[in-house]
Amino acid sequence: MSREKIVVLDFGSQYAHLIAKRFRMLGYYSEIALPSADISVFENAKGIVFSGGPSSVYDEKVPEFNSKILELDIPILGLCYGHYIVQLGYGGKVKKADVGEFGFATLELNENVKCPLFDGIEKEQQVWMSHQDAVYECGEGFEIVGSTKDCKFAAMQNLSKKRFSLQFHCEVKDTPCGNKLFENFALFCKMEKNWDQDTVLEIILDNIKKDAKDKNVLLFLSGGVDSTVAFALLNKALGQERVLGLHIDNGFMRKNESQNVADLYHKFGFTNFIVEDASESFLNAVKGLTDPQKKRMAVGENFISVRNEVVAKQHLDEDKWLLAQGTLYPDIIESGGTKNSNTIKTHHNRVDGIQKLLEKGLVIEPIKELYKDEVRSIGKKIGLNDELVMRHPFPGPGLSINVLCSDGVLSDGDKAELNNAQKELEKIELTQFCEKCTAKMTRSVLPVKSVGVQGDFRTYRFPAVLTFAEEENGFYHIPHKWEKIESASSTITNSSSLINRTILRLWKRPGLSDGDFKLLEGYCDKKRLDQLREVDNIVLTELHKSNWYNRIFQHLTIDIPYASKADHACFVLRPVVSEDVMTARFAHLDLELLKVIIEKISKLDFVDALYYDVTNKPPATFGWE
Repeated sequence: MSREKIVVLDFGSQYAHLIAKRFRMLGYYSEIALPSADISVFENAKGIVFSGGPSSVYDEKVPEFNSKILELDIPILGLCYGHYIVQLGYGGKVKKADVGEFGFATLELNENVKCPLFDGIEKEQQVWMSHQDAVYECGEGFEIVGSTKDCKFAAMQNLSKKRFSLQFHCEVKDTPCGNKLFENFALFCKMEKNWDQDTVLEIILDNIKKDAKDKNVLLFLSGGVDSTVAFALLNKALGQERVLGLHIDNGFMRKNESQNVADLYHKFGFTNFIVEDASESFLNAVKGLTDPQKKRMAVGENFISVRNEVVAKQHLDEDKWLLAQGTLYPDIIESGGTKNSNTIKTHHNRVDGIQKLLEKGLVIEPIKELYKDEVRSIGKKIGLNDELVMRHPFPGPGLSINVLCSDGVLSDGDKAELNNAQKELEKIELTQFCEKCTAKMTRSVLPVKSVGVQGDFRTYRFPAVLTFAEEENGFYHIPHKWEKIESASSTITNSSSLINRTILRLWKRPGLSDGDFKLLEGYCDKKRLDQLREVDNIVLTELHKSNWYNRIFQHLTIDIPYASKADHACFVLRPVVSEDVMTARFAHLDLELLKVIIEKISKLDFVDALYYDVTNKPPATFGWE
């Protein structure tokens, strides 16, 4: 007999799978389906959720939708793009919003309307928005449940039809009442709990055995939590004699990273792995490249080349070996790996060479249906210790994607965009800071673009720089309330069409003026990587010493080719707090700790300036490439 379920229709949102995961974590089995799915898919479905998506409902090409789904006598909840589909399905109207919302918003519930979704939830709630369109006329029979400052129709219901629609994303942790909303929806659907972590682990192990059949498995081991947990699961399902871990030192590792990884694995009892130094090969693969996507592709394809060399060197019979990866679902989503999704960035584990192996059934990805927090939970469940499970994520391309590259020349188009971004920034009203701070605050735009994600689309834009009063030894004042900085950052990115990040200037080398800084020619070579390793190591060392390392999800140090002269650089600190990678807040580090970090980095003779990325995700991604 089929299991009762909540069906999530994937309109291409980064968060579609996260919706299903939330229901599963609450104990309700959930599946993903296409919005064009046949009605037969909904057999035993107790409820249906429409996800968000990168399209506008008035685009020429939108995800195909089976409108007969709206005729089913099954409760439906629409989120963001799904909110529009529900409203349009009953005669509502949608248009581009007067003001887009990205990040935090405050939802105020209508006291005159009782909604079962909000049972037990306070009148005012923090919610997470990511939209440029909006409903401006609600569907027939719908009533307003809640609104935000810039969105009148933020929460809607039609109880007679069993239909609900929300403009915000309740599947992300930054909507704190999200789980309660989902729990209430499941209760409204009269769904019984039928899912737990033991079931998830059992399914993963069974799938490994089924996919591997009688073959052995070679796994790329970056040393990060994803590949480590995948390695442990493969060992548990198949035994160490059938699994070989391959850790490749690609020259993009952190300081002493490869040796630390090997030591941790030996300490835990893993003996079935080898370390291959292929740094020269990878440095050659990215030599002279400036385009971030081309860099990622070059790194990913080179992994395949090195894998083939190792297979030959180890005399492995290719007919008896499969490749394994620690791919997570966000990797697939951000690479445009579902039918309606938009590419945010190309992951190294989704380049052409890997795709061809996937199509031939030669790749096993044990945790591809999971998110980071689930992976950590599974890792702990099978006995991995915190040293392995709680390490900060470290992707396969490593520091290569933290070294921004440039030929040193801004195109005429970029110059015009930079100038317009500066004009936009100057017009934005920032009232978050005291008069003393505002009086000495300057705004500028850095001439280096970075990737972002807004409304499920990739953006590639310049960052705004906020600079407060200069203090002694090149230090700049940092307002003491991170919340005010966060609010200002959101105001800037929500109000601008050309800016997707906000950064604070922390320090500038004494004696340098703003006019001394320029965009430099710079590539991903050993010298820049070594410089980045030194800066990054200072930050991580201080995070460990102060016990902040385990309080944040990940720290990235970004090297930007913007300085006073060749062989010098500016660096951006990017500590983030997240649970599932799909959304994040910049970390509100202790200011005394931050001053220690700045002081130590300022002593490195190649550092001209230091910044702090104060942008959430969305509108920015974790990294800059």
